[in-house]
Amino acid sequence: MISSYMSWSDGVDLVGFSAPGLPMPNVIVHFARMVHTPVGSAPAGMIFIPDAANPAQPRVVGFVSPDPVVGAYFGPKIFAGTPFENAPVLVGTIDVTLALAQKRASVRIAVAGFVIESTLSDLGELQSADRPAGNLPFGEHALEASSTNTRVTVNGQPLAFMLPPTGLSGGPAAVYSAAGFYAR
Repeated sequence: MISSYMSWSDGVDLVGFSAPGLPMPNVIVHFARMVHTPVGSAPAGMIFIPDAANPAQPRVVGFVSPDPVVGAYFGPKIFAGTPFENAPVLVGTIDVTLALAQKRASVRIAVAGFVIESTLSDLGELQSADRPAGNLPFGEHALEASSTNTRVTVNGQPLAFMLPPTGLSGGPAAVYSAAGFYAR
């Protein structure tokens, strides 16, 4: 029985490590042009940008949306039982830009005094993904194109990070996702 769900269109997602030896990715830029939930629809996503001096601590972390009701849905409904369950809700702007003919997708997030930009280049072909719950407590179904050429800037400054072999859900660490949904 499905208890919680969300769907999206035009997701620009990546996870990475800003330093070797960390137990889990500490760079997360996971956003969509539009997210649909039972409480409403809005641009939304989650962010974790580490502090340069202490990579385990965030400079900015939380669920971001211009609609705080939509942003507040994710922690207790989708990410319950994970370290993100109690992440703060941050009001911010999210702008997704697609240049699919050039195999590129990017997102610009303005939140909490930061402007974070993430660009995925050299996108592969769209593939269908069907991942059961595993590392994360929800199943994922998506159309996605992976990228190994990524860039993240924070307030115009490049953020150094490494992509892991797989992302948190078991798929590629950096993807443009044309559409998909999570359900648990």
